[in-house]
Amino acid sequence: MMIRPSTCLRNEYNDIAEFCKTENQPVFLTKNGEGDLVVMSMEAYSYREEMLDLREKLLEAEAQRLSGAKTFTLDEVNKQLEDIINGSN
Repeated sequence: MMIRPSTCLRNEYNDIAEFCKTENQPVFLTKNGEGDLVVMSMEAYSYREEMLDLREKLLEAEAQRLSGAKTFTLDEVNKQLEDIINGSN
C-alpha cells in the first residue's frame, strides 16, 4: 500500500501514475495527515466498477431465489439457448 501526502500528486504525478499502472494498486493521498483521496489507474477503476456491478446483480439474483423466484437447471438453460439459436422458440 502506498500512502503519500497530496502535494506528491502535483510534484510526483508521473511516478504515482506509473506505480498505479504497473503495480495495479491505488495510491492513498493524505491532506494535513488525514486520508483524503485514492488515486488508481483507469483500468483498475473500470475493473473495480465491473466487479461491483456483477456482485450487485448476483446479490439481487440470490435475493430473488431466496424469495421463491423460479430457477432453472443448467440443462434447462442450455435447452432454451439452443432453441433460441435454432429459431424454434
